[in-house]
Amino acid sequence: MQYIALLRGINVGGKRPVKMSVLKTAYEAAGFTNVQTYINSGNVLFEAPETGLTTLAATCDQIMVETFGFSVNIAVVTADQLIQAVADAPAWWGNMPDVKHNLIVAIAPKTGAELSAPVKTFGRTRWSTVAKGDLYQWLTIRNDNTARKLVALAQALREA
Repeated sequence: MQYIALLRGINVGGKRPVKMSVLKTAYEAAGFTNVQTYINSGNVLFEAPETGLTTLAATCDQIMVETFGFSVNIAVVTADQLIQAVADAPAWWGNMPDVKHNLIVAIAPKTGAELSAPVKTFGRTRWSTVAKGDLYQWLTIRNDNTARKLVALAQALREA
């Protein structure tokens, strides 16, 4: 089965440096196949036998600890989930000049519901609380270009 690991908070301002070539090698050494990384923000496509996402995230974090000496929060999604999420995005998403569009992914054990803000209070309360507080560590953000590129890479691996 095809998965995508989204590592949070690596290679930011010189903190928690991770070389993607080393990360790729570490995933392969852990038994994952068809491993591919994309840009330095921590995106890893890989294949593994069908496994629970929480278990895979724990395995990926153990790779970080063993290889780089630190733990990070990691969201693991199936390629199908990401492909569907991008397919379900409205037509304007990523197609408006001078407007930033992001994919926000909850990191287990948190859920999207725990990290969401009602539209009526989005700018004033709940989202401000999430973005500035302890809950922020439980989400990872990818811009629309990165999300679309990950989908394209996943689809290309399937066709190979």
